[in-house]
Amino acid sequence: MIWWFKARAVPALSASVVGTNVVGLLMGNAELPVPVLTGQSGHFLVGHLITLLPAVMLLHGMGRGDLRAESVACRPVRRWDAALGAAVAATGAGMAALCYALGADSIALVLGRNIAGYVGLALLLFPFLGHRIAAVTVAIVPLLCAAAGWRSGRPAPWAWILYPANSPVAPLITAAIVLVGILTCLTRQDPLRPAP
Repeated sequence: MIWWFKARAVPALSASVVGTNVVGLLMGNAELPVPVLTGQSGHFLVGHLITLLPAVMLLHGMGRGDLRAESVACRPVRRWDAALGAAVAATGAGMAALCYALGADSIALVLGRNIAGYVGLALLLFPFLGHRIAAVTVAIVPLLCAAAGWRSGRPAPWAWILYPANSPVAPLITAAIVLVGILTCLTRQDPLRPAP
């Protein structure tokens, strides 16, 4: 198991979760100017973008090993990866909720929700695309949401990262993405060839 911790760069991944929350809280509700392709523009926070870091670090760690050898190993590597992803999502969301409970701004809820959602997307896409293409695809999500996710000044139903912190729908969408990502990571074993 020690080799798995080293291959997955768990200390760096943990630092990225903590660092993302700290930087996000320090930046607060800072907005990024992003051109809007359809509808009216809305708010695109820095927190929508910096929360990609833990998901990209998770994908980097999952792609460091020999995926063909790991898929036939006696160790339950994919289960460990799914558990690691679930732990990262829960830690990111839990840290943010704790900061919010201790008096942080509502941006803390957005940070936690987005960290969990991006990690869920990473777990969902990794078995199909591999770590490199999955990382690029996950990184495109906030840009796509910023450019085309606004309808009359409100987020479109599919643009879950743009929902305000007090939205009851966004955490449900995020939880669904994380659960589907975990199930996909557990059931689809080898990202280098199609499932039988």
